[in-house]
Amino acid sequence: MIILGIETSCDETAAAVLEGSPSTSSGSTSRIQILSNVVASSASLQSKYGGIIPEQAAREQIKSIIPVIEEVLSQAFFKKRLPRPAIGGARNDGVGVDAVAVTYGPGLIGSLLVGVETAKTLARIWNKPLIPVNHLLGHFYANWITGYTPDVYAQVSPKSHIGSENEVPKFPCIGLLVSGGHTDLVLFTDHGKYEYLGGTRDDAAGECFDKCARLLGLPYPGGPEINKLAEKGKDTFRLPRPMINSNDLDFSFSGLKTAVANLLHTNSTPGVKSKLNPSRHTGSVPPSEVELRNLCASIETAIIDVLVVKTVKAAQKYNVEQIIIAGGVASNQKLVSDLEFRIKDLELRIKLHVPPPELCTDNGAMIAAAGFFLPPRKANKNSIKDPLTLQANPNLSLAY
Repeated sequence: MIILGIETSCDETAAAVLEGSPSTSSGSTSRIQILSNVVASSASLQSKYGGIIPEQAAREQIKSIIPVIEEVLSQAFFKKRLPRPAIGGARNDGVGVDAVAVTYGPGLIGSLLVGVETAKTLARIWNKPLIPVNHLLGHFYANWITGYTPDVYAQVSPKSHIGSENEVPKFPCIGLLVSGGHTDLVLFTDHGKYEYLGGTRDDAAGECFDKCARLLGLPYPGGPEINKLAEKGKDTFRLPRPMINSNDLDFSFSGLKTAVANLLHTNSTPGVKSKLNPSRHTGSVPPSEVELRNLCASIETAIIDVLVVKTVKAAQKYNVEQIIIAGGVASNQKLVSDLEFRIKDLELRIKLHVPPPELCTDNGAMIAAAGFFLPPRKANKNSIKDPLTLQANPNLSLAY
């Protein structure tokens, strides 16, 4: 089975073609391989403004969506020595593609519409099933991708690793979604079956990274910038760990962001002025490089401490032996290493699953992977008989 996945929830225009024959029993699967995976991002354009401008992101996606899909189809079907399905022109048979999966929410409405309307059109003219995928669930399914075709390995990081079919997550498992817009914990009991356990009450973890970076005058996206500086710093600032000891599984990161802002404005502590962008300076005295690195390390440690404690707490509470991480912040190596250390320190028998870095951020491969396990009858409450009935839903969530 071959699925084309399309992802346009934010500022990335992404598509991928995956091949596999999944089994839905006990979470096992045969190999689901990436035949092609292309992401066109407008992040460099958005960074000029310190964040994403929704209309601008959608306009860039309108320019990119057809070229990106053309590229993934060309790459995938050249490798298989098969005629490439045509997007336009006289031949619109969709030969070779068995289904089209697309993100239909949550996200920016303009961006979502670009992907959804394109997927609807392709499914209709090719007469193929259309599989709507919740973007948040899609992130988790990056953990079920078991490999690349050999000639795709050259396109990814040498340190990337995707496990064999024996290493995919097994049910039940705890899922931690941690990204720029979402921080959620769920208990998976099967494909498409899960219980929402908790989430952020205000800022997401990735959002807190970005907002703190903005306070420090670092460029957007700020999370990776803080991570780079934190690698050479130490946790020397006493920052709060909001809700780390609460009895629930919720999160809150706005208080941490406020604590950083207050720290930068106190007379007793030097303000932070980035050499990268002085115009965003909110303090009064530029710090030394050591102070900046230490503050970044303190911010990162405070966020990760909360994520680690809450995630392991959920695994213990529900007596599961599998944890899967998903979302852009899942590529943070300190998060992974600290989770592994806490699991080992508590002598827990828990297997941790993390996608390779290139599959943590938004991509079409995760949406296609979800398509193998979330056919139309499971993708939402109403079976999709006519692709044209699918509507983008910017407010979709995991808590329903």
